[in-house]
Amino acid sequence: MKKIIVAALTVTVFAGTAFAADVMEMKKGVTFKHKAHAEALKDCKKCHEKAEGGKIAGFGKDIAHKLCKECHSEMKKGPTSCKGCHSK
Repeated sequence: MKKIIVAALTVTVFAGTAFAADVMEMKKGVTFKHKAHAEALKDCKKCHEKAEGGKIAGFGKDIAHKLCKECHSEMKKGPTSCKGCHSK
């Protein structure tokens, strides 16, 4: 019985990351394809404080502009102009 409870709790804990929102709707018409970014970067710590992900402390316009634009520029991939992200 203990094994079943431990297994159920383990599945519950890790299900959050497995079923994380694929596309996140942000402010000002920005959509963010989380799953695509996670698969491309293969390292949650490029954006998140912890390897298992989670909320980004203080995330807002300033952090998004710095973090996202900087990464897109470094990788030479993804939008870096206003209209590239703010399409609506």
